[in-house]
Amino acid sequence: MSDDARIQIIPLGGLGEIGKNMMAIKYQDSIVVIDAGLMFPEDELLGIDMVIPDISYLVENKEKVKAILLTHGHEDHVGALPYVLREINPPVYGSRLTIGIVEGKLKEQNLGNVQLNIVRPRDKIKAGIFEIEFFRVSHSIPDCMGLAIHTPLGIVLHTGDFKLDQTPVDGQVTDFGKMAELGEQGVMVLMADSTNADRTGFTMSEKVVGNTFEELFGKCTGRIIVTTFASNIHRIQQVISTADRFGRKVTIIGRSMINNVKVANSLGYIDIPEGILVEMEEIDNYPPEKMVVVTTGSQGEPMSALTRIATADHRWVGIMPGDTVIISATPIPGNEKLVSRTIDLLYKQGAEVIYERTSGVHVSGHASQEELKIVLNLIKPKYFLPVHGEYRHLMKHAHLAESLGMPRSRVFVAENGQIIEIGKKKASITGKVTAGKVLIDGLGVGDVGNIVLRDRKQLSQDGIMIVVVTIDKENGEVVAGPDIVTRGFVYVRESEELIESAKNRVKEALDYCFQKNISEWALIKTQIREKLSKSLFERTGRRPMILPIIMEV
Repeated sequence: MSDDARIQIIPLGGLGEIGKNMMAIKYQDSIVVIDAGLMFPEDELLGIDMVIPDISYLVENKEKVKAILLTHGHEDHVGALPYVLREINPPVYGSRLTIGIVEGKLKEQNLGNVQLNIVRPRDKIKAGIFEIEFFRVSHSIPDCMGLAIHTPLGIVLHTGDFKLDQTPVDGQVTDFGKMAELGEQGVMVLMADSTNADRTGFTMSEKVVGNTFEELFGKCTGRIIVTTFASNIHRIQQVISTADRFGRKVTIIGRSMINNVKVANSLGYIDIPEGILVEMEEIDNYPPEKMVVVTTGSQGEPMSALTRIATADHRWVGIMPGDTVIISATPIPGNEKLVSRTIDLLYKQGAEVIYERTSGVHVSGHASQEELKIVLNLIKPKYFLPVHGEYRHLMKHAHLAESLGMPRSRVFVAENGQIIEIGKKKASITGKVTAGKVLIDGLGVGDVGNIVLRDRKQLSQDGIMIVVVTIDKENGEVVAGPDIVTRGFVYVRESEELIESAKNRVKEALDYCFQKNISEWALIKTQIREKLSKSLFERTGRRPMILPIIMEV
């Protein structure tokens, strides 16, 4: 191995943002990819369903991609996989539950001929020049794993999402022994979850939520509705176990939650007592004090089951006086307004809502500062790269590493697309590859870009005005029109004067074109737009999208 041998670490998503996690590790002609997640759209991404990483770099180097390694089954780590596998098709490795969740996604997308491989903690696999070792970590979904990627230059360690839960619901504690062993071998680069790097202390155990459920279920005299993330199998298990202890039946609502529970149940990751589950159609057959409803919608998503319940729009479940709604999740940044609106609607319907962070109905699945320090001290890496989090989280994690004595020159706070190149003697950021957001809208992948979003924004703010004119192609005279149609701009019946004025401006533009002997449709349309836009802004202070349509006879 020559002295100029280099490993390249290339984040394609998950840095400076929550979600869309994807990382590429390259050495010579071998690339392995860690995770392929999605991100839910921010408010300004009007009409967009989801956001996935730009994988142009991987497509350009598809023959070098030897494996996709999945840390766990959350959407922000596996949600983009069906779209990625349409472009590149290397073997995919993950735990039994993770692969079970992925199989369901691939089936929905009619994707076959995918090499899915189940691995267990402490398993080792070969992928090109790399040897990958898997080890168990605790999180908010079962079967989560960290990765030790053995390279010719040293170990690259990726924690995945984790917390150091000493009393996890499934009893599967983080493999401290393996982490310590890897630290003793010498870890060249550590990549660690930064989501809670701005939170002091330790993250509470998931069992705290179980104790809270026990207390709340004992107090509630009516029906209980619990909402949480569809993939939070540990939380769903605790709801079912508590309901069973209090003699209540459980119904599960929401397609993604039903699918995840089915997968987890079939693989033995969730214990469902016989006869406790009832179909939502049967909910009225049981008295309210004997029912628990577990539903999606903890983020206030407009089409989710909880939002439809809150707006009295759900076919089977409506809020009744005496109902208690437990929101067992915290809002993802950007979803706060949606969640607040849902809570208000639930109160209006007559429900009691328990949602405050201090109530103990939710704990995070991510490590806080003291746990992050333990991992840094246990691993003792030569270089450190904070991952998974917004820029402030990455910076806080970097400061933690420095507070433990790590030189700033060995800590890299990077951005998506940057190439962190690591050699025997030094490491640095050496360049950039294509990285960014690919927008999914319906069946379209990447066909909506900035121009379309700009148009959508303008339409949502000021509406549209369509101008229809019929012109004689022989002499250029106006045969019919101009006719004006508006949507989202003004109420036409109360704006006759404005519409008439707009028609006059169009006529002036057409007269000008006729006098100047302008006959190209594009130039005529530009004249109409400019004349009309100026006039409408002067009269209304708005700039609707103006769409001239010229027909020939």
